[in-house]
Amino acid sequence: MTHSFPPRNARIVRTTNETAITVSVDLDGAGERRIATGIGFFDHMLDQLARHSGIAMEIEARGDLHIDDHHTVEDVGIALGQALLEALGNKAGITRYADCLLPMDGTLTRVALDISGRPFLVFRTEFATPKIGTFDTQLVREFFTALAMNGRLTLHVETLYGDNDHHIAESCFKGVARALGAAVAITAPGGAIPSTKGAL
Repeated sequence: MTHSFPPRNARIVRTTNETAITVSVDLDGAGERRIATGIGFFDHMLDQLARHSGIAMEIEARGDLHIDDHHTVEDVGIALGQALLEALGNKAGITRYADCLLPMDGTLTRVALDISGRPFLVFRTEFATPKIGTFDTQLVREFFTALAMNGRLTLHVETLYGDNDHHIAESCFKGVARALGAAVAITAPGGAIPSTKGAL
C-alpha cells in the first residue's frame, strides 16, 4: 500500500527594519525559480541552489543595500531555512541523509547534510580575496549559517582545494543543492520517519 503525502510547499514572509523578504518553496517542483534580491552574484548562487536541488523557489528581497549586502543575504538564508522546515512537515518518508562531492574545474567541495532537527554548521572553506566582484565572500558562510540554523539542518561544507573564488563559492552552493535535493526526496513510500526516535 502506497502512502499519500500532502503537498510539500511553504511560503514565508519576513519583514524587518532592514529587509523585506518573501520566499516560496515546493520540494516536489522541478527546480523552477524566480529570484530577485538586488545582488547579482547572490541571485546567481540562489539560481544554482534551486536548479541543482530540484526544489522550486521564488525569492524576492528588498534590503538596505546602500549599507551593504549582509542583512539581505542573511535574511534570505533565514527565510529560506524557515520555508524548507515548514515544507518538510513531519519529514515522513524523506531520505534524510545525503552528501555530494562537487567538482568545478580546479575546485572540489565536499558537502554532507542531515535533516536532523539539530542545527549545526561546519564550514571549512577559505577564499583568497574579500570580494567576488562586489560580493563579500564572508557572506557565503553567513548564508549557510542562517540556512542551517533556521532549517534545523546539520550541514558540513568543506572545500578540499581550489584557487578561483567564484568557483569555490559556486561549488559550495551546487554541492549543498545536490545534497539537499537528495535528502528531501521521498524514498520511504510507507511514510516512515527516518529516525529510531520516531520524530525529527
